[in-house]
Amino acid sequence: MQRISVMAQPVVITGVGLVSPLGCDVGEFWRRLIAGERGLSRIERFDPTGLRNERAGEVKSWVFEAADFGLDSVPSLASQFALVAAAHALLDAGYSWPLDSGAVRVGAVASTNFAGADYWEQFLRSLAAGDPKGQLFAGAVFDETPRLMRKVFGLRGPAGLISIACSSGAAAIGLGADWVRWGLCDVAVAGGHDCLAPSPLAGLSALHTITADDIHPFSANRSGTIFGEGAAYVVLESLDAALERGAKIYAEVAGWAQNNNGYHMTAPDPGAEGMTQVIAACLANAAISPDEVDYINAHGTGTQPHDPAETLAIKNVLGKRAYEIPVSSIKGAIGHLMGAAGAIETVAASLAIVRGIVPPTASYTLPDPECDLDYVPNVGRPADVRVALSISAGIGGSNACVALRRVE
Repeated sequence: MQRISVMAQPVVITGVGLVSPLGCDVGEFWRRLIAGERGLSRIERFDPTGLRNERAGEVKSWVFEAADFGLDSVPSLASQFALVAAAHALLDAGYSWPLDSGAVRVGAVASTNFAGADYWEQFLRSLAAGDPKGQLFAGAVFDETPRLMRKVFGLRGPAGLISIACSSGAAAIGLGADWVRWGLCDVAVAGGHDCLAPSPLAGLSALHTITADDIHPFSANRSGTIFGEGAAYVVLESLDAALERGAKIYAEVAGWAQNNNGYHMTAPDPGAEGMTQVIAACLANAAISPDEVDYINAHGTGTQPHDPAETLAIKNVLGKRAYEIPVSSIKGAIGHLMGAAGAIETVAASLAIVRGIVPPTASYTLPDPECDLDYVPNVGRPADVRVALSISAGIGGSNACVALRRVE
């Protein structure tokens, strides 16, 4: 059987959009992120009493107008985030919507951990009250977002959703790039979304992944993560198509990889086998050598077992190069955005390439002998980034890695 080369058609990012605890505009997000600002505070949308931590990366002062998207009813909060981020990404790439169905085939790869968790909880309350509201149930199901994207943006290509824990967003971008490479669509909108809600946070509290204090990625006094909400989506198309229409280019999605080593519900294996394999596979898929890597946007959850395991995986694959490059986690600034984490971190890595500065690890405090790389403490730093990796990991042993390369 002839093997199809996934590198036959270079795929690039031509648009980015996001909704985050540091702002809903890419410029504001980047400015605040680089400055070391943090978007974590006590949850205001619902009463967080009883959760392991009452603070989170909440999107503040959120207003969504369904009519702006041609909708008769308001979708779940997570889908609201996704629609706004995807709309911004399309406009950033130079595409107005609804799209002309005869011009390009546009697909969508969405991702999430908990989808419309806010609507699910409201539906259960209506069910308990003896008046089950079907529209709430429809808003809670996972396919709501890709379905709405097809409707709102006029997409005519394939559409689907990935949910593989906290590596979902990175995997969605990798899969979207492959769809374009393989000719399944001309353009792909890909990314992730999630919203804060009591039930997911209660479950994550029970698993003790959440710190009772504060998040300190890669620091000796780390004690767990803090979750957040938002969305990040990118527009992907072939390099030839982008050049032909004069589109701005953020970076090439040079390759990606995903695996699942199924070691433990919440912790990585101590030898970092799963993450080591996924980083190595990503570099092989992208035809990039370890010595070419200039920056890594790490998963960096701030949990005791994860950060040294990720550090070990990076050293296992990059060798001495690991000590020569910046490695940072943006979760100290925005929290862990669940299904959106890998997507917004890939966006951050692409911005590092085009803007020549790497984001910091906010809330970095005490050095840890097991975490002995350059974690860019607290303030961003100028850097010449030609190749960047974005690493993601999730509950149940799911790992993903995306390789980005500057287009000269």
